[in-house]
Amino acid sequence: MTEKKKRDKVTAELSVAHLLEFAGEIGQELSREEAVAFLNRDGHAYEMWQRMMHAAEDYIKSALQRQVPAPHAMSRPATTTRCSIM
Repeated sequence: MTEKKKRDKVTAELSVAHLLEFAGEIGQELSREEAVAFLNRDGHAYEMWQRMMHAAEDYIKSALQRQVPAPHAMSRPATTTRCSIM
């Protein structure tokens, strides 16, 4: 079995690449160390993780609602019962 890792560390590892990309998009230069420090300050990494999870949840719900017909709304074929008199 693999070693269990702390969620904060996993979250920071997932988020550093995103933070560096977004900072570059707005013209901010950040080193990896600066990005990690930012994420570990004031709960930024956890907040980012929460927002990503909410966005994923919203996306999944939206994608499921776009399905035609929705799986739970599909009607089942009527079944007939045959009775035989003996």
